[in-house]
Amino acid sequence: MTTLTGRPHTALLVIDVQNGVMETAHERESVLANIVTLVDRARAAGTEVVWVQHSSDELPHGSQAWEYVPELVRRDAEPLVHKRYGDSFEDTELEEVLASRGIGSLVVAGAQTDACIRSTLHGALARGYDVALVADAHSTEDLSVYGAPPPGQVIAHTNLYWKYQTAPGRTAGTLATAEVEFGVKAPA
Repeated sequence: MTTLTGRPHTALLVIDVQNGVMETAHERESVLANIVTLVDRARAAGTEVVWVQHSSDELPHGSQAWEYVPELVRRDAEPLVHKRYGDSFEDTELEEVLASRGIGSLVVAGAQTDACIRSTLHGALARGYDVALVADAHSTEDLSVYGAPPPGQVIAHTNLYWKYQTAPGRTAGTLATAEVEFGVKAPA
């Protein structure tokens, strides 16, 4: 259904599940367990797992905070995309990685819900991808001291509006970890 021609494949996109990002993430343990499950299922189905890793002043390249959490180990053959902006496509090689593998559909998990997850979801849909958000496999930190809603509400709101997201010729939506079936097109 993607508007990208010749892209029949799906990838699991794991965004910024790094030590410094996940340190204070809402429901960290259950979200990580769900992401581990998704990675295992994707690998078992022969679905590409694409990793995205953010660098910033708070996450300096090569630092402990910048490293992926120990619960998730990327295989050497799995692409790793480095980024400096919220949208994982912005000024990165992500589009080239996905195009070279015939990927037109993304299943998205990771952090942070209200920053890199949202930016990447919208960036992918605008670029022609079908995009499913795994509703119980993304998280954020508590930014309520800055006026944001509590993290549980941020996550629930993102799941609510992404569930009903639409674009011509593309699909979007949400799935629970238990509902994700790799080898099957992302849901409408």
